[in-house]
Amino acid sequence: MRAWTELFRVSALFSVPGDALAGAAAVGRGPGRGTAFAIGASLCLYEAGMALNDWADREEDAVDRPHRPIPSGRISPPAALGAAGVLTAAGLALAARAGRPALAVATGLAATVWAYDLRLKHTKAGPAAMAAARSLDLLLGATATAAGAGATTGRGTATAMAPRTAPGTVTAAATVYAGRGPGPGPRAGRPARGRAAPLPPATVYAGRGPGPGPRTERPARGRAAPLTTTPDNVASALRPPLAALAAALPAALVLGAHTYGVTAVSRHEARGGSTAVPLAVLATTATLGAIALAAPRGWRPREPATAHRGPRPGEPATPGLGASGIGLTGPGEYREGRPHRPTASTLTPLLLTTFTGAYLRTAGPPLLHAALNPSPSLTQRAVGGGIRAMIPLQAALAAHAGAPASGFAVMALVPLARSLARKVSLT
Repeated sequence: MRAWTELFRVSALFSVPGDALAGAAAVGRGPGRGTAFAIGASLCLYEAGMALNDWADREEDAVDRPHRPIPSGRISPPAALGAAGVLTAAGLALAARAGRPALAVATGLAATVWAYDLRLKHTKAGPAAMAAARSLDLLLGATATAAGAGATTGRGTATAMAPRTAPGTVTAAATVYAGRGPGPGPRAGRPARGRAAPLPPATVYAGRGPGPGPRTERPARGRAAPLTTTPDNVASALRPPLAALAAALPAALVLGAHTYGVTAVSRHEARGGSTAVPLAVLATTATLGAIALAAPRGWRPREPATAHRGPRPGEPATPGLGASGIGLTGPGEYREGRPHRPTASTLTPLLLTTFTGAYLRTAGPPLLHAALNPSPSLTQRAVGGGIRAMIPLQAALAAHAGAPASGFAVMALVPLARSLARKVSLT
């Protein structure tokens, strides 16, 4: 069992769930059923990559890392390769449960992982391939969450998608129940004497108001024309995955840039000797921290209460200092506003600063030490710090997207990852 935990590097496993949570936050959705499938798929594909990596590097590890499970003989190469295949299939199966868009992204992720371990790892495209894999993992969470939310919405009634009408308004169109066909509409009033009955409006398209209905065949003589209520949901079903990818792409690029730097440093962890690479990655880390500290989505500074002339409706004027006084109202004035209480929107900038500070504190010092002394041990510490720093970076991305609760959930993994890293190496 100890050998398999070393092969899978289970201490690095806690850097994976934050990808899906940050992706869900990027599309403005809370974690749901699709997010859970995305997390499961990500964990399987991540561990498949770990097993495949050691299988592909078994000859190199026999020289540089003879203590690894495969070179030491504790795990056979066929067993490691078989585990990689089984975990890849399990990851794709879980992604398929989240919908076809999630399966498409997971397929690209699996292909990238296998291409990196078998072909691209020791080429110049290696860091870019690993960065693409981490970015795709975040996009997997975004598409799975968006698809799950769309499926949930599709099982509800169509009144949530139809245009709102004023209370008491009578509509002549039949009410369409999603997934159950047309249902009974409201009872129409009898037209006034001498006036013709109004014609029913055209078919209502969900979310777009009235529009022209589909063309139907002319009914036979003496038969009434059938009422058709076919919503235009074919095109709208294709929009959520593309919209989710577009919304989550900036966060995916930030996480991919960090992964690129960590992978570039890891190329020298066995023998050391590089000073320029840790310095460049340190500058990139500072830049990513500045990007994460930008104004979070949906946050607005709290506006101060303002004094208004005239008494408050139903209340007499309060004597005292006027608008020139600090926080007081004068004769004939009243002040709008309620006592300030911390809310999620007001706490988000504070949490974002905290998460970003944790990211810089985790990744920055080890990189600086590796740049000053590029020994193998300090370079390995820089790589381990970069892997651990992914967790607060994911939390910062979630908070930046307006989901502080998801950021808290991701940061809760830090103590677990830290304690397990003392028992199993991250690299």
